[in-house]
Amino acid sequence: MAVSTSNEPKAFSEISIEKIVEELQEKCEIEKHLPGGGFLHMSDELPYLVIYRNEDEDIEKGEDRATVRLILSEASFLIIGNKDFEGYQRLMFCLSEAMSSKFKSFLIIEVYAGAPESRKFKIKGPAEKLSTTIKVLQEELDDVDSGYRALKLGSTEVQDTLERQPEGKKPLLNLEQLKASGCLLLGIEVPPVYRSKEGEDYPVFFRSFKDDFVVALHKTIFQFIRIQTSSGVKSYRALGQKNLQNKVKEIDRQLAQIETSYQFLWLVSPANIRQIKDTFFESNYEKVLNYHYRLIPFDPDVLKRRLYNLKLEEIDDPALSYIFREKREELDLQISMLSDRGSDNFFYNSMMLFGKISNDLQHEAETILKEVPEKEDHAFESIMKAEDFKVLANREFDYFREQDENFSSKVHIRDDVNILMVSRGELYLPSDYKLNANETKALIQHEIGTHVLTYYNGNQQPLKLLSIGLTDYDTLQEGLAVLSEYLVGGLTGNRMRTLAGRVVAASARMHGADFKEIFRLLNKDYNFKPQRAFNITSRIMQGGGFTKDISYLKGLVQLKKHLEEGGELAPLLTGKFALEHMPIISELNERRVLSPVKLTPRYLHTEETRKKLSQIREGIPLAKLINA
Repeated sequence: MAVSTSNEPKAFSEISIEKIVEELQEKCEIEKHLPGGGFLHMSDELPYLVIYRNEDEDIEKGEDRATVRLILSEASFLIIGNKDFEGYQRLMFCLSEAMSSKFKSFLIIEVYAGAPESRKFKIKGPAEKLSTTIKVLQEELDDVDSGYRALKLGSTEVQDTLERQPEGKKPLLNLEQLKASGCLLLGIEVPPVYRSKEGEDYPVFFRSFKDDFVVALHKTIFQFIRIQTSSGVKSYRALGQKNLQNKVKEIDRQLAQIETSYQFLWLVSPANIRQIKDTFFESNYEKVLNYHYRLIPFDPDVLKRRLYNLKLEEIDDPALSYIFREKREELDLQISMLSDRGSDNFFYNSMMLFGKISNDLQHEAETILKEVPEKEDHAFESIMKAEDFKVLANREFDYFREQDENFSSKVHIRDDVNILMVSRGELYLPSDYKLNANETKALIQHEIGTHVLTYYNGNQQPLKLLSIGLTDYDTLQEGLAVLSEYLVGGLTGNRMRTLAGRVVAASARMHGADFKEIFRLLNKDYNFKPQRAFNITSRIMQGGGFTKDISYLKGLVQLKKHLEEGGELAPLLTGKFALEHMPIISELNERRVLSPVKLTPRYLHTEETRKKLSQIREGIPLAKLINA
């Protein structure tokens, strides 16, 4: 973070300090460059301030460049520059006085590194007068210590002292000023175990250490706020920054741009699937043509270089750093897979990308196939074509526009599309598309009520990745989509069998089965009709082994467990993410980084849905989640 600028003031004046306090009260959140490379980022809604003293001309190149990063993700922090220390003291006093008047009390925490040989945290403050807050801090820092046993860190030391600053430095505020301003001051001396004795940082270790330290700090601050102030903060997770930094927005934009520069599923699917199918059936299930794939419209080396040129190491917000790093690894795997289509490497990377099949998932799939019989597909009198389905889709789009007039997705009927699909919030239909009318309600909610809706909701958020998709978002997306089919009365036995069949097919591929062996397994052992067995097999064998299709049943299993444990459904429609990301989504909501959800699906407000969700929460078996 560059905190110095040619526009920074050379010194404080009483007027400039008054203006800072007034601006904070008016705007609620401010950022200010201050004398000597100082910087203030502060929220008027949070009664605390974390302090770091900058001794270097260039904070990013100085000897202590890592320690300052321990505080940069705070919603309220002050970096004291190397000029006009007395002015900084006046600023801190005025800020403390103003915030104490608003919240009854105010907390200042100074963070600094100990001596190079130090191996334990030290807390300096009024241990007896504020025993609860300091005890929480001690326990949390001890937890940080316990996570790094190999370093042999000592127990956190508490010093009941007025000397809470680094050794040899002036105090931030003296006792009289603290009392007059209604402020509590704590000092935290951090053992600099994240760098060598020669001053070289260990970046990978530091990232983990920093994230743990930030959580410990936030839990302590929340304890103080809850007991000592009138602030309405409801959780320690609300203490991160509300507004995204420019470098966060830029990396989010770049990651989204890289993902949208190619269509992964389109490039994985074979261009000659109809010829493969015709030949396979005409040869009595013996001859399998080679898969032919579309040309890759980019240079994988160039795209990977672009991916790893992103400076994710500069992101200090633990939640955002985590999801960005996850996403980079996922995109790296996808790009490698596209380069390796038709090879074993594609299949191995697919297993890394979509995960293994757990024993529980395998058992659920086999139970469904055992208990749910395959039904004959009857000829229906009411057949719906692409233009008919477009009318129903547009009706659903109108329902969304009633909730948000800015909604603008469209339906595209095209000759060059062979399956119904949603891409970037738009619905695409093959021109020769046909389906029976009984399927329409389920299909509308699967594609539009889930995939289109979550794309739009995610697109209204400051993070573009919430519309493109965080890592492994497919699992929850498809789980939600299948659940919506059940909630609107359209989840059939054959559909559930197909989802289970995809799992056993993927499992067979993981155990070395080829195309014909998987087809026979489905057709002979699990009684799938040849057409359905081919569809499942051909999808699993894309690229050499594409295990994405386990996501449907895997997502439904995860979602069912989430609901059984008391989880809510509506928050999962905020955008495209995995169920494991819900704590991060909740944190970003508490920090008010995210906006309220714009759209909710039609089915979410019905009595039928409420009854069915109650049944799921009570533990109805998956094999019973069938409407017909």
